[in-house]
Order: sequence, then C-alpha cells, then structure tokens
Amino acid sequence: MTRWLARWLGLAALLLITSCGNEPPAPPPGGGPALWRIQGKGIDGWLFGTIHVLPKHVQWRTAPISEAIGRADQLVLESAEIQDQARTLAQFEAMGRSPGLPPLEARVPERDKAALDRIAGDGGTSTQALSGYESWAAAMLLSAAAQQALHVSQDDGVEPALIALFRDAGKPIGGLETVARQFGAFDTLPEQAQRRLLIDTVREAKDIGALYDRILKAWIRGDLVTLAREDRVSEEPDPVVERAVLADRNRDWVKSVERLEGRPFIAVGAGHLAGKGNLIALLQADGYRVTRVQ
Repeated sequence: MTRWLARWLGLAALLLITSCGNEPPAPPPGGGPALWRIQGKGIDGWLFGTIHVLPKHVQWRTAPISEAIGRADQLVLESAEIQDQARTLAQFEAMGRSPGLPPLEARVPERDKAALDRIAGDGGTSTQALSGYESWAAAMLLSAAAQQALHVSQDDGVEPALIALFRDAGKPIGGLETVARQFGAFDTLPEQAQRRLLIDTVREAKDIGALYDRILKAWIRGDLVTLAREDRVSEEPDPVVERAVLADRNRDWVKSVERLEGRPFIAVGAGHLAGKGNLIALLQADGYRVTRVQ
C-alpha cells in the first residue's frame, strides 16, 4: 500500500521538517509539472498539481506556470490554514491523541516490531512516546520520521512559494477544505483500517527514498501515468481508506470549486489529479472544461 505513504509526504511534512542536500531534477525542455485550464460556472482559472516537500533549488516555475500565477486573481490551496503551522500542529495534537491507548508495539505484528523501533529511533523519538497517539497519527509521525533521510523540506515545497507570491501581490488565499477535514479523514477511520496504515507505513519506510525519487521525477515531468502507477503499487488499497482519504475529499473539493468565482489558481497535491476517482474527472463530470496546458 505504498500509495498512502506517498500521499503522506505532504501531511507528514507538517510534523517533522528536514533540510535538503540532494541535487534536484529539472523540468524537461518545453515541459514541466502538470497544469490545466479550468473553465465554467463563473470561473476561468487554473488547476496545478503540486508536490508538498522538495529539495532546495528545484526550478519548477516554467513560463506557463508563471503566466497563470500572474493572471490569477486568487490562490486556492487544499487548505489555507497551512499558512499557520503552529495551528496545524495544535490541530494534529488535539485530534491525534487519546487516553488509554495500547502500546504502539502491540498494534503491529511481531515481525514488524524491530523495524518500528528503528524508524522511531532514527526519527529521534520512541515507540513509548508515540503510544499516546492514535494509530493513524502514529503512522503519520513515523512517515515523517522516515522522511528525514530524504533531505527534503516542506519549506522548499510548492505551497510556501505560491503563498509568498500571491501574498506579495496582495491577492487573496483560500482553501478547498480545513486542516480538521484533512486530519479528520484519517481520524474517523475504524481502528482496523488505522492499524493497517500503521503496519504498511512501517513495512514500506525502508523504500521511501526510492519512492520519493520516482514521484519527484514524474512530477517535474508532468507524468501523470507514472504518478497513477505509483498509486497502484503493491497490494490493493483498503476500500474504507480509499473512500475516506481520497474519494470523499475529492468529491467535497468539487463542491468547494463550485463556490469559486473569477480566475483562481487552484493548487492541490498531484496525486489527487491522477488515477481512479481523480479530481479532474470529477470536475469534468460536473460540467467544467478542464484542458491540459502543460
């Protein structure tokens, strides 16, 4: 279930921030990260697939992206609340902790306990410290711990750069959902599904470097086929998780888009724009014209 570890490269980045040290890839000549024009129902704007954590100095702002940013009259992120990291972390703590939880090592099979201890230790924490977190939250923190070996940072991701550009231009910044909605997609999962996420995170953490490298190279090329294929790696996803974390949120985002007017620059994780039940297909089914421009 590598797909969820890949998606957590965004949410988990809010929890443990690391620094960069790798040589970043560059967009191919005449290409770059995927960008669409979205038109209909009172809007004529853009839809951009982002990656939430990056090495330093990745040159992702191609001419079409810069032109779209300049012409847009507002920025719309997954959640505008990511501008306040302290508030986001406080929301995570409030939703992710519960009293009387079993020890974290009791929530994974015996064969995974050594890897669990290693990931926690490498991330500067311990299974004892993580035992106060619900299984979904512990999985997210473990994913963040595993990310430290990637030498990437949310600070160098696409969203902070977009926020700075639109803020400096005096343009409003909004969101498709709240941070509580983002975390709530995990928080409301049944415990069985949460533990499956926890176990899969532990088992797949050792391959996170190769996974991120594939995702980054595909993203910078605008290669949605590869991004969608990464979502299909390994075993079939839990339909309960699939529905709550992806399908339901994408459908909610369509409703949020319907409330927009003018020339929005909508920026969401590229994983939401590829594969089954992706946001583009849902928007097209809702009557929007969505045209690939890069």
